[in-house]
Amino acid sequence: MRPTKSVAAIALVALFLAACSSGTTSPSAAATGGPASAAPSQGSIVSPSASAAASESAAASASAAPTADTCAKDGLALVTPGKLTIGTDNPAYPPYFLENKDGSKTEPWELGDPTNGTGFESAVAYAIADQLGFSADEVTWIVVPFANAFAPGQKTFDLDLNQISYKPERAQTVDLSDGYYFGNQSVVAMKDGPVAKVTSVAALKDFAFGAQVGTTSYDAIVSIIAPSAEPKVYDTNDAAIEALKQGTIDAIVVDLPTADFITNVQLEGSAIVGQFDSGTPEHFSAVLSKGSALTACVNDALAGLSETGTLDALASTWLPFQDSVPVFAP
Repeated sequence: MRPTKSVAAIALVALFLAACSSGTTSPSAAATGGPASAAPSQGSIVSPSASAAASESAAASASAAPTADTCAKDGLALVTPGKLTIGTDNPAYPPYFLENKDGSKTEPWELGDPTNGTGFESAVAYAIADQLGFSADEVTWIVVPFANAFAPGQKTFDLDLNQISYKPERAQTVDLSDGYYFGNQSVVAMKDGPVAKVTSVAALKDFAFGAQVGTTSYDAIVSIIAPSAEPKVYDTNDAAIEALKQGTIDAIVVDLPTADFITNVQLEGSAIVGQFDSGTPEHFSAVLSKGSALTACVNDALAGLSETGTLDALASTWLPFQDSVPVFAP
């Protein structure tokens, strides 16, 4: 752990936001940019140290504790020497990635822009990079479709941040870091629909649900709600949202930050009905190649960011809504 550097992480994102122009565009798919301010606001998340179950699950894919030498920047085995290559999906959805304030676009990114340091995952990515010794202009972003990130095979990234929840089966094919966000799954429905006033898990069972394929959201439908009808599966969240809009399904299940974006931006007339019990929150992990020597270094970086409250500060800044959503009764 490097506490001194962790304390500097919040200041770093503010400095780079001031130094870098958010309106700069890049002609290539691999773009760089500077982080945003991470000053804390109201709200908090469960820190990694607060979830023993999460720590045990993450340990299944974590490497041995690193030394200063093994994590020295110049000695890291990287996809591109001297550059930290970070993957995420495109479109890059808020509140994880936000658009440039001046409305400019960085190719090829849609909706949000990972390169500008604004949004929760963009800010976390640059904080990790700083812990590893990389400046903002030494970070390269590439497009990696969600399911490709944890599919078997060689990776074109050093790490990937894309709201990927820890699952044991995923850890069979890739390394999954310790958690950088701990949260719950939630239900989104239309305000004028039959699900909108439901307050318990038991009352959800007779409704038609949908979720993106291969997600923990789908798993939550099956294992927590256990609906009478088999849930619908969609290739993307956008397809699931459209099905909800058209009335093909009664509700969708997504993680809480995604639910906030859907209800405030994507789907007019929708609402977050509730979130599931926070007793055993799932966590988002960075994805790395199976057996990557970088995994232990990323975990060390996350430990430092957690210890100094940086992860909580970033979550409070970019995900301030999470404590206001009601929890379903059994």
